[in-house]
Amino acid sequence: MNAENRPQVPPAEGISEDASRNTLALNPLVGLRSEDLLESAGVLFKAVVNEPKVAAEQWLSFLGELGSIAAGKSERAPRTGDRRFSDASWKESSLHDGLLKAYLAWGDAVSGFVDKTSLSDVDKARAHLVTEILIDAVAPTNAMLTNPAAMRKFVDTGGRSVWQGLKNYVDDLTRNGGMPSMVDRSAFKVGENLATTPGAVVLRNELLELIQYTPTTPKVWKRPLLITPPQINKYYALDLSPDKSMVRFLLESGIQVFCVSWRNPTAADRDLGLDSYVAALDEAVDVAREVSGSDDISMMGSCSGGITSTAYFATLGNAAEKIRNMVLAVCLLDPNTADESAFGCLMTPDTMRAAKETSRLRGMVDGHELARMFAWMRPNDLIWNYWVNNYLLGNQPPAFDILYWNADTTRLPARLHGDYLDLYFTNPFVNAGKLTLNGRTIDMGEVKADCYVVAGVTDHITPWKGVHRTAQIMGPNTTFVLSNSGHLQSLLNPPTNPKASFMIGSVNPAGPEAFMAACEKRKGSWWLDWRDWLHARSGDEVDAPASLGSGRHPVLAPAPGTYVFE
Repeated sequence: MNAENRPQVPPAEGISEDASRNTLALNPLVGLRSEDLLESAGVLFKAVVNEPKVAAEQWLSFLGELGSIAAGKSERAPRTGDRRFSDASWKESSLHDGLLKAYLAWGDAVSGFVDKTSLSDVDKARAHLVTEILIDAVAPTNAMLTNPAAMRKFVDTGGRSVWQGLKNYVDDLTRNGGMPSMVDRSAFKVGENLATTPGAVVLRNELLELIQYTPTTPKVWKRPLLITPPQINKYYALDLSPDKSMVRFLLESGIQVFCVSWRNPTAADRDLGLDSYVAALDEAVDVAREVSGSDDISMMGSCSGGITSTAYFATLGNAAEKIRNMVLAVCLLDPNTADESAFGCLMTPDTMRAAKETSRLRGMVDGHELARMFAWMRPNDLIWNYWVNNYLLGNQPPAFDILYWNADTTRLPARLHGDYLDLYFTNPFVNAGKLTLNGRTIDMGEVKADCYVVAGVTDHITPWKGVHRTAQIMGPNTTFVLSNSGHLQSLLNPPTNPKASFMIGSVNPAGPEAFMAACEKRKGSWWLDWRDWLHARSGDEVDAPASLGSGRHPVLAPAPGTYVFE
């Protein structure tokens, strides 16, 4: 595992793609703990102690490289796209150029040591994870005296940048658990400039609120779409600002939209498991059917929300009269494909069992703890960017809606967390009969539906080849779309995005490489193709409802509801 695919992006530039890397709406990450990272550090330490000859060879090689640098013979340069060293001083100043090359040589020596040890492949991957964190941490850009941009701003502001950086640091110590803030939270408020699409709550139960959105067209398609978001983040990722709101796009396309807003559980809800969430989702589906007047619906689930949606769909069996079409986005149904992600080396049976026991004792898993763990898994993107921006340069963190949403984390009940982790051992969507929910045994071979599966080509959380495996599981009536973005940006990809492109084709039983060879490559957003796919599968056009809710399910509160504020 190396860091060549992890370019540094300053907080104020290119932040959209960076934000998509910092998404907790996933299943693999919920099995990770800080203890697992410390265990990986122990693997590295043992390698140093047990293989001193390899360590000495790498040290001598590094000293030789320092000689080449001093003699002006070194051709070392940072990776293409590494924005940490974009300041002109790293090229124009001989001092900074030498410092940079020495840093790069040291990092290569440390990584090379791991490669040359006799560690197993898994332990090498774990050791590389630790060395990358260490190498990133000691980058000269992270220190005031060796960061030319920070020193220049110190001089230009007469020292005020340092004073402001110190204030930012103290503020983060007291309000953000000592982690650099990624976003200016004061710039956003849910219901005012986020999640503003008009609608109303038409169902509230122990686990969710169901939001029905107000149609914006005089005619609508009769079969509605119900969106199931992940349980580890607030629902409004798909309804951020109007220009990137998937919900608004669907409404403008004449689709009737319902969306689940999960309640944020506490330790008192420790016994709520996947069966509880499936039962709550079944109630939401019934209400959407009754309110819309449609016998069945289309359902969309993203990431872990896709796992929940699929589990629910599978409990309906071959009599799945409630769900006509399924849409799954960045969703891994086969956990055997999770080891392609950046976290695969930490996901072992022992770490999974330990994570399950930890959450059982606490009663829940806190999203803030997951966010901290995830940040240290990708420190250049999620820590040092903001360390430099907030503390060395004395800037405020950016005001960016995706980052605000990402910081608005939620919790998982201990039993649901354990149920998700059990999926790694049972693999029930591949192995029929391994999971029973509410008296129904899951067998994906028994359920049929038209399915639309979306993946992101640069998604490191749910790798696209794993999501292609999801499409295979869903069966031959599946369209597979590979968007040009990462985990979240593959979803927030509106037609107004000039850089949007995607690949599309039928699910290929021969695997992802065969799909890539046969697929059609298109410019623009996949939303447009998806709109046409939904139109063809949403029944007849009917008059838009004059009001929301129904006699049996009246309006309980305006959107975005009440659970989103917990």
